Amino acid sequence: MNFFTRCGNLVWDGWVQKGGAPSNFFRPLVPVVTMFSISLWAATLGLALFSANNPAYALDNGVARLPILGYNTWNAYQCNIDENLLLTTAKLMKSLGLQAAGYNYVNIDDCYAEKNRTAAGDIQEDKVRFKNGMVKLNQQIHALGFKTGIYSDSGWFTCAGYPGSWGNEVRDATTFANWGFDYLKYDNCAIPFDSITRQGIVGKYQRMADALAQVGKKFNRPFVFSLCEWGWSQVWLWGASMGHSWRTTGDIAPQWDSLASIINFNSFITQATDFYGRNDLDMLQLGNGGLTFDEAKSHFTAWALMKSPLLIGTNLSAITPDILSILTNKEILAINQDPVVGKSISPFRWGINPDWTSNSTHPAQYWSGPTQSGTVFMLLNTLNEPATMSFNLTESPFMRAGRQYSVRDLWAHTDNGTAVRQFTAKDVPPHGVVALLLKDAGDEPAGLEPECAVWFQCTDRNGTRVGG
Repeated sequence: MNFFTRCGNLVWDGWVQKGGAPSNFFRPLVPVVTMFSISLWAATLGLALFSANNPAYALDNGVARLPILGYNTWNAYQCNIDENLLLTTAKLMKSLGLQAAGYNYVNIDDCYAEKNRTAAGDIQEDKVRFKNGMVKLNQQIHALGFKTGIYSDSGWFTCAGYPGSWGNEVRDATTFANWGFDYLKYDNCAIPFDSITRQGIVGKYQRMADALAQVGKKFNRPFVFSLCEWGWSQVWLWGASMGHSWRTTGDIAPQWDSLASIINFNSFITQATDFYGRNDLDMLQLGNGGLTFDEAKSHFTAWALMKSPLLIGTNLSAITPDILSILTNKEILAINQDPVVGKSISPFRWGINPDWTSNSTHPAQYWSGPTQSGTVFMLLNTLNEPATMSFNLTESPFMRAGRQYSVRDLWAHTDNGTAVRQFTAKDVPPHGVVALLLKDAGDEPAGLEPECAVWFQCTDRNGTRVGG
């Protein structure tokens, strides 16, 4: 009977039984990834590829062509937010160099509103914590050079019990526009009964997508629309038709097992990401404890190279130089913000797993993808001990046989010579990462044996197999 467990709550057929969860008991905090068969994944991948490559499915309304970079309040503060915190955070983003690195959104998550709407039916900001009003706060943050985001829910209530937008989509979109917001994160709690909705999650989200389009046209200011239905209804197949990003799993936690589970799940649906629409791996947990330095680097590298939105979620007044250096790695950010290639990296080898086997603790270890400047590789050590990681260059479909490649280390920021046929990284730390950019450097040296790097794939014109 049990369907899934989220946030310590057992959920049966849409009903929630509290199990020691905080007051915002609807919110899923731990991603749950189930085992999928090869046939199911193959079908999903085929559909995702069709959806992602069909331009009719892309929501191109002039914003969010590239992944959003910014800040969100939830991971660090949950409901403990006010206007002073938001303004202070925006100023810190500027003084710490985060704005200069490209982080240009300051987003408010749940808990900003009064528990009841006005007599006219409008959402109203909390009169104590946002006493000067959202209009003034937006004006102040915009004056610092940022854009701003707000939060709502597709059900009766938000995940923390504040007014949701079901039945008030146009009204609430108008409120958010009047307040001056540029971005909406839209959650999936407190879903009305089927007899009321008469539709699934797709239709429920389409209502707000239509409202945002209508209001955006009226105000001549299109919204960025971030869908957050946690991957319940295969959102990677339809999200691009109405939004710019879509959460694919439950909420992230600052532990390696949570990161590994999210990476594993998303390794099978990378084809859904492209310009104007992308898989959202959830907000960053860098700086919130629970991760080693190497795990933090792996977290950021995977999120950035998979072209997820990058939303910082830590107390910036206490951020360490190490974490700040990760968040501002310009070479990694440049690939996330590549204006020529919008696609995510994808696995070309699953490491310790048989191909296409789901394993939440040991996701794919060998990844690659094209960029405007070459082919990017991510080597992810999912083991609890150091590892030597080696691969043949042409295992990646984006590499040419018979060529040599210059090697750029995107974390050491060094040029590391030339790779011919193979690359080996020694002593990759536990849960650590290697990020490389390989650029074509001409023909490989003559006279190499065997004449094929992957010897069993080639045949001489006289019919003789190489090495056989």
